[in-house]
Amino acid sequence: MPYKVLVVDDSSFFRRRVTDILNKDPNLTVIDVAVNGQDAVEKALSLKPDVITMDIEMPLLNGIEAVKQIMAKAPTSILMFSSLTHQGANATLEALEAGALDFLPKKFNEIAKTTDDAGSLLRQRVVELAKTKGSLKRRGTVRSQTTRTPSAASVTRPLNNSVIQARTSIRSTKIEPVNRDSVVSQPLKRSSGKEYQLLAIGTSTGGPIALQKILTQLPEDFPLPIILVQHMPAAFTLAFANRLNTLCKINVKEAEHGDTLKPGCAYLAPGGRQMILDGTAKSTKLKVIEDNSEKIAFKPSVDVSFGSAAKIFGGSVLGIILTGMGSDGREGSRMLKSRGAKIWAQDEASCVVYGMPQSVTNAGISELSLSLTDISESIIKEVGHG
Repeated sequence: MPYKVLVVDDSSFFRRRVTDILNKDPNLTVIDVAVNGQDAVEKALSLKPDVITMDIEMPLLNGIEAVKQIMAKAPTSILMFSSLTHQGANATLEALEAGALDFLPKKFNEIAKTTDDAGSLLRQRVVELAKTKGSLKRRGTVRSQTTRTPSAASVTRPLNNSVIQARTSIRSTKIEPVNRDSVVSQPLKRSSGKEYQLLAIGTSTGGPIALQKILTQLPEDFPLPIILVQHMPAAFTLAFANRLNTLCKINVKEAEHGDTLKPGCAYLAPGGRQMILDGTAKSTKLKVIEDNSEKIAFKPSVDVSFGSAAKIFGGSVLGIILTGMGSDGREGSRMLKSRGAKIWAQDEASCVVYGMPQSVTNAGISELSLSLTDISESIIKEVGHG
């Protein structure tokens, strides 16, 4: 039975376009359309779709308010269409906080080079979100989104040497798989006693709310610098970093080229570029570089940033892989693990999409599987702060 989709937009052209794209997938069927937020709420209640695609700016009731009402009355997986502007980024982040799970740019040429590529990406994202419907209530308020940043290059250029070195080191590192039964699936009771110099977190779909939940619980005097890699377009990362900074006790900023890592500060990798750690463990700077090659699918990439962290800090890293589609982060985590670092993963029940955490768990790289509600407390205990 195909997944049922409700398409919501006040533009008849866009409704037809999205409907045509989604109906090309035999696993999806658009059961109806809605022309405004109020219409969307009513049809969500009566039709009970598996996924809703939702515009933000609409008459009568906007997309953000519609999301709030739908999540309160009939929790449903919702994908927002957003403009890649500062205003659009803030509105989308509000929609995610209200309960939407994912978003894509409304102008399809901003997510792929061809219409076919964009259509394929949209169908893939909707199918993945449809699979989460049964777990929405179990996750409760742990709902949200973030985007995979596709390769947006129109011109192929050679990879920066720093990226080449990071990727080569990652590929050359191997770890023997371990039995999944050995992975702990409970809150951390006490610290392992290991000393750390860096906390590294990678995530994708569902990441913005997951990161917000974790970072807002860290104390102002958190003893480590933090790097954050979230799959997100360039227009969104500054707005997201600023939003987190207003909510958290620690400092949060969008990473800039030349930043020096400092304890109690989180550095969010800029969308559309790569964030690489450079220097020494005692004096580590960030390199933010352009990367227009198609050889790396994600920009920013968890693998690239984690791989560079392994070269600088070796085993003195606590790496965490949160909710997200795909397997970005697995090879970077593998490299960290081979140097003696600890890797944790978010558990399946609290993930929006159990892709990235599953990849490190199934590969035997992660040694601890944690609910999102337990991660902050476990981090504090592990780094010897609590």
